[in-house]
Amino acid sequence: MSGKLFTPRLLQTSSRLVAASRTQTTSSNVVALRRGLASIATSETAATEPKKARIKRFQIYRWDPDQPEKKPHMVNYDIDLNQTGPMVLDALIRIKNEIDPTLTFRRSCREGICGSCAMNVEGTNTLACLCRITDESKPTKIYPLPHTYVVKDLVPDLTLFYKQYRSIKPYLQRKDPLSGKEILQSVADREKLNGLYECILCACCSTSCPSYWWNSSEYLGPAVLMQSYRWIADSRDQFKEERKADLQNEMSVYRCHTIMNCAKTCPKGLNPGLAIAQIKKEMALTS
Repeated sequence: MSGKLFTPRLLQTSSRLVAASRTQTTSSNVVALRRGLASIATSETAATEPKKARIKRFQIYRWDPDQPEKKPHMVNYDIDLNQTGPMVLDALIRIKNEIDPTLTFRRSCREGICGSCAMNVEGTNTLACLCRITDESKPTKIYPLPHTYVVKDLVPDLTLFYKQYRSIKPYLQRKDPLSGKEILQSVADREKLNGLYECILCACCSTSCPSYWWNSSEYLGPAVLMQSYRWIADSRDQFKEERKADLQNEMSVYRCHTIMNCAKTCPKGLNPGLAIAQIKKEMALTS
């Protein structure tokens, strides 16, 4: 039986099949190699060919206090988005570095944490580092935060805002003597602070509030009131009643008419209007 399997004719046929398969494999390898070389050549050609410019225009508010004879005005800047990052802050940095070094604005972390780059982009208060560049076909208009005094260009004067923040005593206050140990808090009490402590004091909400526009000298505004409630709601703080008493007047909190611009514009997705409603509820229950 084994002799029949290995006859000269069968061996000859097997050798032919092996040779054919080797030839087919070799030709396949050659085709694959040619395709690989072609793709490399194509990619090299594409890399060397310049991309079509994506020109985007930015209209930016400019005002220089050192040139009082010049009124506030808008200046156009055209940049190629192919060489610019995706955010409005990237565009502003590129304009300042490569086109106009006199352009002034605040920025720091570029992560939506510090709140420095708060400004009005296309009619909405936001953080430039979190605002994506959209719609290449029309200009993007950038202004400082509305209804604030302007230091220069896109830099608002937030002196009053921080003065009001200081007035609410934004820190833990205790009547019991400190023991040098941690002040414990239950999980349920800790959850009450969610949506409050994340505020970065960028002032986007306060400067979008019509009540704050007209009564900013007395009405504390959404951001400061939310921070006030953050301490009222904190179970570790022992000055809850004193904090509410400080707000017990016609202007500090009751100028809020729940327009809710604050919640709509907050770049962190918080709801200052809800915090203000909670303050009103707390004050109504204890009065």
